[in-house]
Amino acid sequence: MQFILDTNVVILAIKNSAFSRYFDETYLHDSTKTFYLSVVSVGEIASIARQNKWGSQKLKDLSLFLNKMIILSLDKRTYVDAYAFVETYSQGKLEGLPLPAGLTPRNMGKNDLWIAAFAKVLGATLITTDKDFNHLQPHIISVDYIEVQNFK
Repeated sequence: MQFILDTNVVILAIKNSAFSRYFDETYLHDSTKTFYLSVVSVGEIASIARQNKWGSQKLKDLSLFLNKMIILSLDKRTYVDAYAFVETYSQGKLEGLPLPAGLTPRNMGKNDLWIAAFAKVLGATLITTDKDFNHLQPHIISVDYIEVQNFK
């Protein structure tokens, strides 16, 4: 089984020990699972770490966490095509695949669009702690949503 992580999952795993234990026990302990992270997320995380002046321990924890991931770069045309597909769908303008009844067009953040594009191409389940991808499930990608309230 393949998973791609939303940026917020990595940040929470570094900042919250209870979440980190949960994530390890629920996902990472299983060697049959493959975990991906987009280079877009890596850039976001680096920016957040710098802006918030993460100390050496958090940066070490981040490095150890990232070593468990396969980092995906934007080097394939299929990712670009999937990005366009996801954004067109999210805007409700994809011919032949309208948004389900009750959903309205929405603007997704550009980084979220890239993450969803990677998930689509890989056929990987996206793990997130926010609901920004819900409208893509189940027609475009599969999403595992983790409720962060459980870790406060």
